Amino acid sequence: MANIFILGSGGFGTALAVMAHKYGQQVTLWSAFQEEIDDIRFHGENKKKLPGVAVDLSIDLTSDITGVQNADIAIIAVPSFAIRSVAKQLAGVISPQTIVVNVGKGLEADTLKRFSEVIAEELPNNAVVVLSGPSHAEEIARGVPTTIVASSKCRKSAEYIQEHLGNETLRIYVNDDMIGVELGGALKNIIALCAGICDGMSLGDNAKAALMTRGLAEIARLGTAMGAKAETFAGLAGVGDLIVTCTSMHSRNRRAGILIGQGLTAEEAADRVGMVVEGINATKAAYQLAKKQQIEMPIVEQLYAVLFEHADIRQALKKLMGRPQRHENESVWLEK
Repeated sequence: MANIFILGSGGFGTALAVMAHKYGQQVTLWSAFQEEIDDIRFHGENKKKLPGVAVDLSIDLTSDITGVQNADIAIIAVPSFAIRSVAKQLAGVISPQTIVVNVGKGLEADTLKRFSEVIAEELPNNAVVVLSGPSHAEEIARGVPTTIVASSKCRKSAEYIQEHLGNETLRIYVNDDMIGVELGGALKNIIALCAGICDGMSLGDNAKAALMTRGLAEIARLGTAMGAKAETFAGLAGVGDLIVTCTSMHSRNRRAGILIGQGLTAEEAADRVGMVVEGINATKAAYQLAKKQQIEMPIVEQLYAVLFEHADIRQALKKLMGRPQRHENESVWLEK
């Protein structure tokens, strides 16, 4: 049994708490906001973020972060904008033996750093593990079979997470490519926004399938330029997460995209979804990284224009379809 301290009482943090407790782990669920803790305790469920899923009140619910000092595993499950600030709070109390796990998918807006890099800067003495893959909170909490990856610079730490979080409904593979795992998780949100736009515009199955396939090619192109392994993007943290996020109504990015495709602005869509739409900030970060790496990402470029330059969606689509013809694997055929 492991002592698990989960930071963040949103949908994913709550789902992990419910699941880990069910399989015999000692679980604490923390929120920075006492009213969130009080609400879960009063209703016996997270009515706002994970309605209908019972939260056993033997799970320790708290707004006191000092309890993390006894944890074997500390899971950071807060929105991307709060990851650095939460890591800073942990720095004063966490044991160096505690393995820090991040489940957030994105890039830090100002620095464009991966979240494992952000956490390592604030907690240099702790091993950091990343969990990623196709994993909607709504399904994890209900025991739907789910398979993800744990990635770390420290294989022993990744295997510890595999052993103590894995169970009969959550299968965890260990992966040594942190760069690829994190970029796959961050950048698929961009393509999910685009997939939602396709649905909102009623463009059909052909367009959406092409978008997902070429979107994955863009993700892999940027990822490998930044040091990731190409094969990671053919795995759970790549195509697996892309599929689930582009096709499910659990996906807040797809839902926001549908609204944008129906004519709402990005701000209006995010307000309507009522949760952080990570793909919006990820689009800006990917656009900047592509320029820095001198990588061509036409889908990202056109979505950036729509989200941040008020470009017309149909004109953006026309530009994508009107690009010069290319070879699919972008190699050059030599005449013999």
